[in-house]
Amino acid sequence: MNQRTYNILVLCAGNSARSVMGEALLNVLGKGRFHAYSAGSKPSGAVQPMAADLAAKLGYDTARLRSKSWDEFAAPGAPEMDLIITVCDNAAGEECPVWFGTPMTAHWGVDDPAAVEGDDATRRHAYMKAFAELRRRAELLVALPIGKLDRLVAEQKIRVISNAGGVNPL
Repeated sequence: MNQRTYNILVLCAGNSARSVMGEALLNVLGKGRFHAYSAGSKPSGAVQPMAADLAAKLGYDTARLRSKSWDEFAAPGAPEMDLIITVCDNAAGEECPVWFGTPMTAHWGVDDPAAVEGDDATRRHAYMKAFAELRRRAELLVALPIGKLDRLVAEQKIRVISNAGGVNPL
């Protein structure tokens, strides 16, 4: 049976840590059901090394990771998104470009590990915490029978994932 692939865009302001980790998680855990991308409203121009390291440990090809503008995904010829997830409050509060199609949207707020100061152990802990939060949400998303759900029901369930905190919203 052919199963549809869903395009997901994970947004954050700088596109250097949370959104790239989200991209990697959804691509690996989605096992072909999802094609995830990431972008930022004000891309930093570089992927944080600790974020790339976590993506690599997941088995994701880090050569695919780069910090880029969300404008790439609003341009003609860009893949049409089925779902857009913001992972930082800054990107969630900004006026987004006009997306082709009518993508569902959700906000999965995660603290910015790149903003944490301190020694390597402190910073690594912040990255691991953000990665774990994103992983739990990605696991819940990939478990949804999205293709069998009405669009409004699917969008509501995807938004509930943001507040899951270990509780299964299914």
